[in-house]
Amino acid sequence: MVLPSIKRVIEQVSREKGIDREILVATLEEALRSAARKKIGSKADVEVRYNEELGELEAFLFKEVVEKVNDPELEISLEEAKELDPECEIGDSLGTKMDTTTFGRIAAHSAKQVIIQKMKDAERDVIYDSFIDRKGEIINGIVQRIDRGNIIVNLGKTEAILPKREQVPKETYHQGDRIRAYVLDVKRESRGPQIVLSRTHPQFLVQLFKTEVPEISEGIVNVMAAAREPGVRAKIAVASNDSDIDPVGACVGMRGTRVQSVVQELRGEKIDIIPWHTDPARFVCNALAPVEISRVVIDEENHSMEVIVPDDSLSVAIGKQGQNVQLASRLTGWQIDIKSESCYREGLKAGYESLLSLPGIETELADALYERGFYSLEELSRASIEDLVQIKGVDEEKAKELLEMARNAVEGVAEGESGEREEGLSDKDTEKAASDTVTEDIERNDG
Repeated sequence: MVLPSIKRVIEQVSREKGIDREILVATLEEALRSAARKKIGSKADVEVRYNEELGELEAFLFKEVVEKVNDPELEISLEEAKELDPECEIGDSLGTKMDTTTFGRIAAHSAKQVIIQKMKDAERDVIYDSFIDRKGEIINGIVQRIDRGNIIVNLGKTEAILPKREQVPKETYHQGDRIRAYVLDVKRESRGPQIVLSRTHPQFLVQLFKTEVPEISEGIVNVMAAAREPGVRAKIAVASNDSDIDPVGACVGMRGTRVQSVVQELRGEKIDIIPWHTDPARFVCNALAPVEISRVVIDEENHSMEVIVPDDSLSVAIGKQGQNVQLASRLTGWQIDIKSESCYREGLKAGYESLLSLPGIETELADALYERGFYSLEELSRASIEDLVQIKGVDEEKAKELLEMARNAVEGVAEGESGEREEGLSDKDTEKAASDTVTEDIERNDG
C-alpha cells in the first residue's frame, strides 16, 4: 500500500481536525500493521514505523532463524536467512522490509477503515478534551434542530443538547436562532462526547452576572448564593471584599444597565439582588426584603426560622403561590415559616395559658419561664434541669417537678389525640360493617 505525500496528509489533517500529529502517525502505523497481517497471517511479527526523512511508512517482517521451519509465518531457515544476512545465526530475529504494494485491495480497505475509525476516535477525544474544561461556563451556539422537545445546538466543531427539562418554560426557539446556555455536563459516550446545556440552572444566572459585572470576574464581589424560579423570578446574594464597594450597587450598575442586561437574556425574569450576611437571621430578613420583619424566632436544631411580619405584609412576604418565601428558603438554606403578628400573638397567648395550666405555676413563675424562652408547655417539656435552675426561685427539686409535670401533660395530650383517631377509625369500621350487612340482606332478598 503506497501512501504518497503522507507527510503532507498528516500535517493537513492535524491542522484541520485539531488532532495531535503523534496520534495520527500511531494510527497510520497500526492501520498498515493490520493490513500486513491480513495479507500474510494474523500471527506474523510485523513492525511498522514512520520514516520522517522519507515521509513514508515502512513495514518490516520479523522471523526467528531456526534449523528446521515448523511455522513459516514466524520462522525462517538458517539457509534462507544467510542469503539475506550472512552474519545471522540460529536464534536471531531477522527483519526484512516488506513491499506494501503487495497487500492487495482487501488489506488496503481494512487499513483505510482502521484509519477512519481511529481518526474519528481521536477527533472525539479532542472535542471532549476541549469542552470538559468549559464545564460551568456560558457558551454560544445556533439552534440546529428540535428533536422531541430537545434543542440540538450547533457549537461549530460539534453539537450540544439542551434537554426539555433544562429549558425555561414559555421560551421558544427556531432553527437558526442564536442561543446562550450554561454547560451543565460533558459526557464521554461511544457515539462521541455529549455536551448537555441548561438555561434553568442557578449557575447560569451567576455566570451571566460574572460576564456583566467586572467586580465579580475580578473577585472583588462574590456571589454567595443564587436561587431561581426559571422564567419568573430569581434571587442572588452578593458580598464585597472591599468595604468601599457596594456589592448590590455593582451588580445593578449605572441606571440598572448591568442587571437589565441579565434580565434581557433571561427574557424578563425578575431578579432580586440581596446583600449577603454572616448572621443567618439578618440574611433571611434581607432575602425577604422589602417586607418589614417584626421578629425572627430561630430553631437551630431543625435549621428553621419563624418569621413574624405585620398582618398587611403577610401576602407580600409569602408571594404568589408561595414563590417569594420558597426562593428565600432555597437562597439562605433555612426552612422559613412566615406568620402574621396577630397569629403569632394568638400562639403566644395559647402557649402562656398552657404554662399556667400546670399545678403550682403562678403568673410570676410563668412570666419568668416566658422570659427564658419557654413559651409553651411543649417547649418546657424539652428543657433541661440546668436550664431551669437558672430561673429565680427554681431549685433542682422544683426543676425536676416542673419537667415531670410538663412531660406528662404533653404525653397526655398526644395520647388523647391518638385515642380520638382510633375512635374515629372504629366508628368508620362500624359504619362499614353495618353497610356490608345491609348489602348482604339486599342481595339475599334479591336472590
